[in-house]
Amino acid sequence: MLEVKRICRVKLSDNSRIAIVGGGPAGSMAGFFLMELSQRIDLKIQVDLYEPKDYSRFGPIGCNMCAGVISESLVQTLAAEGIELPSKVVQRGVESYVLHTSGCQSVTIDTRAEEMRIATVYRGSGPQEPMGKLNWRSFDGYLQELAQQHGVRIIRQRVIDLKWNHDRPEVICRGDSGEVYDLLIGAVGVNSSLLKKFETFGFSFQSPGTSKGFLSEIHLGEEQVQKYLGSSMHIFLLDIPGLKFAALIPKVEYVTICLLGEQIDRQLVERFMCSDEVRQCFPSEMKWEADDHHCELGQACHCGPKLNLKPSKHPYADRVVLVGDSVVSRLYKDGIGAAYITAKACAVTALFLGVSAHDFEKHYQPVVQRIARDNIIGGFVFFATALYQKFRFLRRGMVYMVRQERSLPTVRHLMSRVLWDTFTGSASYKEILLRALHPVFLFKIIFSTLLTIFRPSMIRVNERQRERDDHE
Repeated sequence: MLEVKRICRVKLSDNSRIAIVGGGPAGSMAGFFLMELSQRIDLKIQVDLYEPKDYSRFGPIGCNMCAGVISESLVQTLAAEGIELPSKVVQRGVESYVLHTSGCQSVTIDTRAEEMRIATVYRGSGPQEPMGKLNWRSFDGYLQELAQQHGVRIIRQRVIDLKWNHDRPEVICRGDSGEVYDLLIGAVGVNSSLLKKFETFGFSFQSPGTSKGFLSEIHLGEEQVQKYLGSSMHIFLLDIPGLKFAALIPKVEYVTICLLGEQIDRQLVERFMCSDEVRQCFPSEMKWEADDHHCELGQACHCGPKLNLKPSKHPYADRVVLVGDSVVSRLYKDGIGAAYITAKACAVTALFLGVSAHDFEKHYQPVVQRIARDNIIGGFVFFATALYQKFRFLRRGMVYMVRQERSLPTVRHLMSRVLWDTFTGSASYKEILLRALHPVFLFKIIFSTLLTIFRPSMIRVNERQRERDDHE
């Protein structure tokens, strides 16, 4: 006799109560989409968002440990969803990036088109209170306010435990007897100790695989930031073992240092900061002390956040689901974009399809898997990037190809486009790899590499020519 597996159907209805634990972008956007979509279908729900952190406060207490880089395409996507970022939230529009490589002169790569620019934000209110007028707002704080305006109730309490109460999740705060909900959404992120609570919550959830990064904010002042970095994001492909990605990001008065990799330790940070390529991006009087990550010009803060490298397993159960980098994030890139994708997919599934484990497995998990599969391709992309970091002859060929493209129409910027999308997260890794495997691209990079091997003076000639062009 065939055994028919019973599928439990669990739906939200009028007056259903939803708890979101974690008030970062994933949590706030989940709340926003739940309220926005429920109003369209005339479903009356209550959404409580638990977040003790006050994003209006300066320094580590209001920070979510993120470099704060978002692509212009994501800004436009959010605007289409009704999430329009004010000019005070977007710190600076980055229209180009400067690529620094070991043993080669830097090269500037301009944005391919208006929609491909990138923007910088502060997740909190910034490293420290400015001496003068405050010219920016917290990105996370703005999203939280937007969710609140749409009817989400913000609860400024710290969640200390999660329990089951007659097949429904219960959220317990310090000094509170607990609140029972029809759906619990975990948006705590990989840097929260609460993630362990979900692992012991009675379903088979396993936390994502992580690595450690390094972030630091250095205060230079607005004039110095403009002088040394301008409106460009500075990317570094340096021959430093263990370093996958490094960037200097201008933000009004500050420079954000972002280092990503599998083993970011004190020695790696010191080697990076003391490299000639990095030192030329700062005033000559700046001195970096590796003992305490101190900078004489004024380091406001630094941290070593965890990074999501591998997706979590089974991030859902009946009436429970996790979103954001608690589940998955794009490899070394665009965590805010992944937060948006998972938050909306979660809200759509919960409101229109159901909140059972079967519903999340069928309709939400494929979205997570799509990001995870693209990250596998991203692993190959960064493997190729590591080869360029290690071998100078490859770097020289790449730089030569980029320089040659500067005089060509934008549509023919093959290497520039691949590099831009790799470092900004403006395209999927699948798209990037397919473009890099195009026969025309392969022919040009092989030709450029061979040319710089057999005629190394070619790249020096182009460097002098570019310097003359800049002076003219």
